[in-house]
Amino acid sequence: MSIVILGVGNVLEEDDGVGIYAAAYLSANYILSDHVQIINGGVEGINLLNLFLENDHIIILDTINLEDSTGSIYNIPSYELSGYGLNSGGAHEVGVMQCLDMIELMGKPLPKSNVLGIVPKSITFRMGLSVELGAHFETYIAAIIDYLQSCNIDVVKKESLQTLLEIIEAFKYPTHA
Repeated sequence: MSIVILGVGNVLEEDDGVGIYAAAYLSANYILSDHVQIINGGVEGINLLNLFLENDHIIILDTINLEDSTGSIYNIPSYELSGYGLNSGGAHEVGVMQCLDMIELMGKPLPKSNVLGIVPKSITFRMGLSVELGAHFETYIAAIIDYLQSCNIDVVKKESLQTLLEIIEAFKYPTHA
């Protein structure tokens, strides 16, 4: 079974980048089972169609705009999201959900997919996370790890760890090899 952890969002819009930061944090700090890939989907949206066609299970990390407290975490099967609306209706959310619609229209089997979403505090033009959402980041990571382990995915913490601040700084000031 091929599994993808897909971080989506926009790091230029404050809390909207939490899915990207979470994917990068997992990649930097944990070793996962061989059949699991971590992918930064950014704002690619519909351009991720092949990812959905070629994998058995997609775990989407993103903000989710629900009437709840900042930092509240939800695990929602993707087929239920049409009534919720991810985040603020940004292009990446629409595109990710459209991928599933297109697969259905093509008559292909849908992969298992769900959103591990966290309620944001602020989506505005600023890099980093709001103080409020940043305070819930470790809880979000713990919820993701719990879910991965419930899917029989091995999750091993690396010896040398990067902090959330280091992850965010790497997006602000990327180095080119």
